Amino acid sequence: MKANNSLSNIHAIMKREMAGYFGSPVAYVFLVIFLMLVGFFTFYISNFFEMGQADLQGFFQWHPWIFLFLIPAVAMRLWAEERRMGTIELLLTFPITIWEVILGKFLAGWLFIGVGLALTFPMVITVGYLGNPDLGAIFCSYLGSLLMAGAFLSVGAMTSSLTRSQVVAFIIAIVICLFFILAGFAPVTNVLSGWAPAWLVNMVSKMSFLSHFMSIQRGVLDLRDAVYYLSVIFFMLFVNGVVILNRRTS
Repeated sequence: MKANNSLSNIHAIMKREMAGYFGSPVAYVFLVIFLMLVGFFTFYISNFFEMGQADLQGFFQWHPWIFLFLIPAVAMRLWAEERRMGTIELLLTFPITIWEVILGKFLAGWLFIGVGLALTFPMVITVGYLGNPDLGAIFCSYLGSLLMAGAFLSVGAMTSSLTRSQVVAFIIAIVICLFFILAGFAPVTNVLSGWAPAWLVNMVSKMSFLSHFMSIQRGVLDLRDAVYYLSVIFFMLFVNGVVILNRRTS
């Protein structure tokens, strides 16, 4: 019974958040911009038709960089808006736990981003028409993109809980997410290797969203990559909860 009540509460929060997204121009602006950007980068920057290959590598390679800016824009309102309007105090008085609220908000945002990814299905149809793509690799890439988007979103949710300013939450989220992207880049690891011990350089390099996503893009979903993204999500949502709980008790 308790589990059913928790699921019901999470579902109610999700519905509330989804109504907030699609009840304003935010959802439609995000979806249009996302689809325009992935189309532009795929067809014009990656020279999709000139490549002569029926795959979506040129499509997926831009996802981390597009997510870097668009997902913090989606996440910045999750808690900052509640704090700015003073509705967070009212929300915390409801007969629901803070973790149910956090999960409901996060899952709504993740589902919303999933809708954006689902709307790119014409890309799959296009490569299917032009050749015989590896559908297994495409499926893994979509799953990896969704997991990576969840990790980006969890960072944005955490930063949104820190401040009532959506702009501040947006900027902090971009900085943190940029670190997670660049962590595995050679220039970063080379700088670290000049003064840091090898174990620290190795640990930082393994924190890169990009390297884990590229691993999934090869068409083999390694459990370690999925666990990494889920661990980031869990940790960021845990910090999110600690921040909100501290606010409740203060």
